[in-house]
Amino acid sequence: MEKLKIGVICYPSLGGSGIVATELGTKMAERGHEIHYITSSKPFRLSESNSNIFFHEVTIDGYAVFKYPPYDIALANRIAQVIVEEKLDLLHVHYAVPHAVSAALAKDMAQSSIGVITTLHGTDVTILGYDPALKNTLSYGINKSTVTTAVSESLRKETMELIKPTNEIVTIYNFIDEERYHTVETGNLRQELGIPHNDKVLIHISNFRKVKRIQDVIKSFEKINTKIESTLILAGEGPEEDEMKKLVDSLGLQDKVIFTGKRDDLPELLSISDLMLHLSEKEAFGLVLLEALACGVTSIATDTGGIPEVIKNGVNGFIVPIGDVNAVVENALNILNNDELRERLSRNGLETAQVKFNSNKIVSEYEKLYYEVAGKR
Repeated sequence: MEKLKIGVICYPSLGGSGIVATELGTKMAERGHEIHYITSSKPFRLSESNSNIFFHEVTIDGYAVFKYPPYDIALANRIAQVIVEEKLDLLHVHYAVPHAVSAALAKDMAQSSIGVITTLHGTDVTILGYDPALKNTLSYGINKSTVTTAVSESLRKETMELIKPTNEIVTIYNFIDEERYHTVETGNLRQELGIPHNDKVLIHISNFRKVKRIQDVIKSFEKINTKIESTLILAGEGPEEDEMKKLVDSLGLQDKVIFTGKRDDLPELLSISDLMLHLSEKEAFGLVLLEALACGVTSIATDTGGIPEVIKNGVNGFIVPIGDVNAVVENALNILNNDELRERLSRNGLETAQVKFNSNKIVSEYEKLYYEVAGKR
């Protein structure tokens, strides 16, 4: 089959959409396709080892007439340049606002009929879509796309109801790189982090936004720790970090909660963990849950968005209502005190990751769509 030249537009920072965009592009490059990332900075986790991967930086010049630098215009201009210079076959943009809008403008700038795939990751719909000032912008970006995909069936349905797009939206799930996410040797990591030998280890990984409800994680851990000796790892960084540190201090948990900051050794952190707590208010998919499953770690997560499409209650983890700390504690103690239950949930979780969200399967779905949108075989 003819190899494709694919332009990828994504947020380069830590977060599910950037990770998926990077890992998908890497997998496509391994299949021989040319991948051209068009972003403000090199995406997190992007490897330079593959000769089929290229990075085109978006720069923003400061002009006195603008109060705020017009990133969306700068992005559109750069996309248009790359379309023409690299003779791209299609664009894959992650997030409708501003990326799909910038892609539509770039097509006009380049006088191109190039196809555009827009992947919705959640925040662009669940937050921006309910803002009257941005709903029309979101709708415009989706309707200007050749094909729109959503990372969960829940997100697809929510978008269809909210936007009522002119084209059908297709569900293509997120995936993880099995070569990276599996149980690994951790060396002296527990010792380096100062975790007592007999402690159970609970973990939460996120970008520390309000929507992640990290306060529920901490409050749940406080109750769990009174019943069983344990340590909580909070991995990541973001706007809620300082507030969460204050909460930990106020509860006297400084010696039991570890803030690691942003880490690139997540498989190692997961491999020393016994349980993940992911108690978000909104979550289109919950990529970190899938990463945990692939490393054999069971999760307790909230009944929201696409989470129940990843975590099946009582099968590979437990689902609880948003804000129900007591339900979290009850299920956590049940798991941590029952090795047989934890091992069964772990085995089922590995099967979920390896079968339903197999990277080869999901990447092949995207590749098929790429060929359809590019009009090539």
